[in-house]
Amino acid sequence: MMGGQAVRRSGGWLVRCAGAILGAIALLIAYPPTRLPAQVGYPPDQSPYRDVKRGQTLILSGGYLIGDRGVVGVGPSDGPTVGARFQVLMGKDLAFFLAGTYGRLSRYVADPTKNAGSQISGPIKTDVGIVEGGMDVMLSGAKTWHGLAPYLGGSAGAIFANNPPVDSSGYEFGVQAIVGGEFGIRWYFGRQLAVRTDFRWQFWQVHYPLAYKQPAPDGSRILAIGADEKEWTDHPWFNLGLSWTF
Repeated sequence: MMGGQAVRRSGGWLVRCAGAILGAIALLIAYPPTRLPAQVGYPPDQSPYRDVKRGQTLILSGGYLIGDRGVVGVGPSDGPTVGARFQVLMGKDLAFFLAGTYGRLSRYVADPTKNAGSQISGPIKTDVGIVEGGMDVMLSGAKTWHGLAPYLGGSAGAIFANNPPVDSSGYEFGVQAIVGGEFGIRWYFGRQLAVRTDFRWQFWQVHYPLAYKQPAPDGSRILAIGADEKEWTDHPWFNLGLSWTF
């Protein structure tokens, strides 16, 4: 029962986030940045608007990922991350990217052979890797305003985690699909260099082994017999990085 509620709750977050992203993109299509009165009323040398250098961009970033570990608590979450992203600008408003991330997260361990009260232990550290690709919409087009350039985007890929040897329950996180959206701002302190900060919301599934439904010596169970064996978990993710366009 609890697993089903968690799936619906996280699924609802996914639908709302996807709707927000699609709505913003629709507005941008209807009113693209190139139609805005960007430089009207400013002498060229005093305009707050500047052209963005076109080309490929390499981004190095660090962040912190938090969120839901699932109803049992064995899903990875809550830890620092470091990553790299390669981005290519297409036209004035769109950029496509590939990214790789390493995270030092944590999770709990569930032991169905123990009685209630001692079945869950931890948290313990777990290493994860994330590989994803996606698209960003540049909300200010090919220009910055006072050096600032916001963007909105989405991504999809895969996340994988190691299985600690202390977990003998048969649970393995394995490789899971990951989807998410992001909003960020770039601050250019040079034509090629920028500081980037973004907020992402990522989603992936956790799958539970049948052992979690087996009765412990005292008759308790980690998962109720009728509970779902998988659920979506959602994860806010904050990042700060440095980008170089060449």
